[in-house]
Amino acid sequence: MASAFFALVGFSASAQNSNSFGLRGGLNYSANGDYFESASSNAKNPDRNIGYHIGVFGKIGNEFFLKPELVYTTTKSDYSDAEFSVQKIDAPILFGVQVLGPLNVFAGPSFQYILDTEFDGIEINNVEEDFTVGLNFGVGLSFDNIGIDLRYERGFNENEATFIDTNLGSASVSRIDTRPDQLILSLSIAL
Repeated sequence: MASAFFALVGFSASAQNSNSFGLRGGLNYSANGDYFESASSNAKNPDRNIGYHIGVFGKIGNEFFLKPELVYTTTKSDYSDAEFSVQKIDAPILFGVQVLGPLNVFAGPSFQYILDTEFDGIEINNVEEDFTVGLNFGVGLSFDNIGIDLRYERGFNENEATFIDTNLGSASVSRIDTRPDQLILSLSIAL
């Protein structure tokens, strides 16, 4: 976070309303499988499924824009007595429009590559697909070289991680849905 502050203080070159590139990062609330089911069951412990992301973006255009991004993301999904975490690289390609003043809306595909998965000490044998495609859509505010956006991400295809529960022996094979389903809050700084 300190580097983001210094970047904010040190750079004031281009506005986010024109062609630019920069840094983005923030928090994400994630679930695997059904987001809304997970969100309702975790209402008593809202910090259970919080992860983070950090990356770079480019923006081309003013009123209508194209915004490709490359982002490192960590997510976690808490279950009753265990935590499933995922580290991945996301590459959203967003198409947007300035609606009114600093307000913009955007949507586009997100290409994702899963780097690593872990389920609290249980060996995960494989993830069906390391590469998946999803959808991002959301709203943003742009002020000079600072932007804030809130977006929803959903994976298109079903994707499962398979693991063997060591407590129950090799006969007990279980699966976890690894489709991303997240609410993402980001701060971006144009350099």
